[in-house]
Amino acid sequence: MRGLFFKIFAIFWIAQSLIFVISTALIVSQRFPTHNIVSDALDNNLFHNAAAALRAYQTGGCQTFADNAARNEPTGSALLDEHGTKVCQTAGSSAIPSLDHLPPRIDVREVSGRWAWLIPVAASDGTRYEYVWFQPPAQSRPPSRWHDFWRFAFPQLPVAIAVGGLTTFVLVLLFTRPLVRLRKAARQLAEGKLNVRVEASGNAGALRHSDEFEGLVHDFNHMAERLESLVGAQKLLLRDVSHELRSPLSRLSVALALAQEDGDPGRTEHLSRIEREADKLNLLIGQLLTLSSMEVRESIAAFSTISLNKLCEQILPDAEYEATQRPCALVLEHAEACSIRGDWELIYRAVENVVRNAIRYTDAGSRVTIRVLSIPFDGQPFAAIEVTDCGPGIPEADLAHIFKPFYRVDQARSSSTGGFGVGLAIAERAVRLHDGTVQASNRAGGGAIIRLLFPIEHIA
Repeated sequence: MRGLFFKIFAIFWIAQSLIFVISTALIVSQRFPTHNIVSDALDNNLFHNAAAALRAYQTGGCQTFADNAARNEPTGSALLDEHGTKVCQTAGSSAIPSLDHLPPRIDVREVSGRWAWLIPVAASDGTRYEYVWFQPPAQSRPPSRWHDFWRFAFPQLPVAIAVGGLTTFVLVLLFTRPLVRLRKAARQLAEGKLNVRVEASGNAGALRHSDEFEGLVHDFNHMAERLESLVGAQKLLLRDVSHELRSPLSRLSVALALAQEDGDPGRTEHLSRIEREADKLNLLIGQLLTLSSMEVRESIAAFSTISLNKLCEQILPDAEYEATQRPCALVLEHAEACSIRGDWELIYRAVENVVRNAIRYTDAGSRVTIRVLSIPFDGQPFAAIEVTDCGPGIPEADLAHIFKPFYRVDQARSSSTGGFGVGLAIAERAVRLHDGTVQASNRAGGGAIIRLLFPIEHIA
């Protein structure tokens, strides 16, 4: 979201600055429509002063010319005839070199380090003269067009950029803050927190007068409510169906036992098959009830100190018995002694399900390895139980889905492996209740690695 914030901020800020610059340029162009308007105004003023000086000379000679210059041209002036010879010159003006050629229009030349303006002027009888005006030393040539632009734009330009930046910042903040809240809530919703909601105005009257962002927030909250309702109904249905199946299944098991005692020996094989299928159904119902009970739990009521090493050692005997049926070897490695605070039964059930799953899918004659260690995760040390098998592995596309209830990859659908796709879901939920996480990956030499991670705040 930070990238979107800066993109919108930059676009709006640059747009406002360009609008000010372009509008200022248009105003300047309207104020000075031609490139020569300043110089034209100066030329008109010089022609006027030259005509006034010539009239003063014709009226009273050089003395009157000097008096006129003292009033109007205190920096100094002179009058040349048509041959470039000096006719009159005020005191204090620079010496003028003899000019063999007089310019036909206004010209400026440097004389003794000062700028001298040469203005052609004609008397009433047609005699041509050259009026010389000495520009004050502190001044320079007529300002350029860019000078007029910058003089007109400052100090408005920095103020406009600062105000535009501030207003743009507020505007972009109003745009992005609802999106940030929506993104945060969407992430929590994806993590399974279906009760998450985005803060909104809440009443119907405010909704009718709200903007599009508030409407989006309202629609998101409505979607989250529907999802929570549907998932809750699904969980309730699953739990109720599991409970309802338990009773007839128990009666079926009792009837089956009586049939085996009193039945025809020729039917023993069929009765044994029915017993195996009933046991599988009973196991599935037990797992469903376990999953349902864990789904409704939001946290663990009481924590106790648990040694992951001792927990894995207690799982080992039953797991080794199942491993002999595969057959495969089971190895427990204690890389580190790790103790955490949590619920013993939940963690035991999670590790047991992962180990049984590994035994089910590892190759016959191979081995399943259980390791207890500490590894870094998100920049912090985590206690971990790592279960590795030597089976076919898990397709990369399925790694992110194997912890969903009833999800089974293609290799798991054969009747030889069994299983219902619930064990890993139970393990993932148990670890998540401890604020941990479960990772699945493939081993380089073949097989899968399931890693149960517990955060540092639960390490004793």
